Amino acid sequence: VQLQASGGGVVQAGGSLRLSCVDSSGTLSSYAVAWFRQAPGKEREFVAAFALFGGTKYYADSVKGRFTISRDNAQNTAWLHMNNLKPDDTAVYYCAAGAPLAKFYSDSTAYDYWGQGTLVTVSS
Repeated sequence: VQLQASGGGVVQAGGSLRLSCVDSSGTLSSYAVAWFRQAPGKEREFVAAFALFGGTKYYADSVKGRFTISRDNAQNTAWLHMNNLKPDDTAVYYCAAGAPLAKFYSDSTAYDYWGQGTLVTVSS
């Protein structure tokens, strides 16, 4: 799996962005996909995950109702649609792929493959 994240940028509070995560190896369909983020001076935190089977989606409480994770296995791509962005959403966003058990979807150590990160800056 070789992940490439893109779509970050600078946006005003209340705005929207869509992040993309493309797997150039063509095997993304075999893995669960997740997004994590890391703000300056903080630890990496879970944002959202899309399960491998059943289409179950998981979200951090801080983004529920504002962010949506999606994927298209035929395109080997996953997205993170972010609406109503807040300054606290400012971070480097990473996509990840792996095969975590359900209770570990928010655990970064459960993911084996990571993209390089894309910076999202939300101005107030």
